[in-house]
Amino acid sequence: MRAKTRVILGVVAACGLGLVFVQVRSVYAHHAFGAEFDPNRPVLLKGPVTRVEWINPHTWIHLETTKADGKKEIWMVEGGTPNSLLRRGLKRDSIQPGQAIIVDGYQAKDRSNRANGRDITLPGGQKFFMGSSGTGAPYDAPGKDERK
Repeated sequence: MRAKTRVILGVVAACGLGLVFVQVRSVYAHHAFGAEFDPNRPVLLKGPVTRVEWINPHTWIHLETTKADGKKEIWMVEGGTPNSLLRRGLKRDSIQPGQAIIVDGYQAKDRSNRANGRDITLPGGQKFFMGSSGTGAPYDAPGKDERK
């Protein structure tokens, strides 16, 4: 979630001077898996990448899928932070527009074409855990997926 929150911190010094110090900072609100995604709605998405957003607090991979009736859909898939993906072996240029990928994840609660990605399989068959650990997602520790 990218909701910006304003945090105001104030300290008042009561030394007879009535001195007031105020500092204003912006912070990003963060969410748990269950706030936005449905663990009972697993999705398996296959198709070419249309866009990659390598940004904090989450990476986003956009891909085009083809439904059984031939209709095309664009899906947005949320991944872990860029830093966590780098530590798992994915690089900024590992996922390029036009590449056909497979994403295993969970659909958004609002049933939109958004998902939280768990695993991504690249064209060469390399598979990576792309989720955010510790968010409450089903099997959010790598290697503990009991669905397979």
